[in-house]
Amino acid sequence: MIKTAKSVGAPKAATVRPPKRMAAPAKATKKARLIALLSRKSGADVPGLSTTLGWLPHTTRAALTGLRKAGYEIAKVKPGNGKPSRYQIIGSPEADVV
Repeated sequence: MIKTAKSVGAPKAATVRPPKRMAAPAKATKKARLIALLSRKSGADVPGLSTTLGWLPHTTRAALTGLRKAGYEIAKVKPGNGKPSRYQIIGSPEADVV
């Protein structure tokens, strides 16, 4: 293509388009929901957490282990009478101070 006098120095006007739709607000993650459920005074049991979060029981127990490894202190209370154990967060990890 041969450049002519018209196309040499004429910058193209930038077109500004508005966003097609606004970004949706951030949803609470399942981890955040799990922490909220375990932070309640009564805590929560594995069957209740599994139902609420839509997880299988082994996934729920693995998530509890993950929270422990992340620094959360989780207490396990065995109520007896054939009822499932309840879990409650009694300590959260300290923020890294640099």
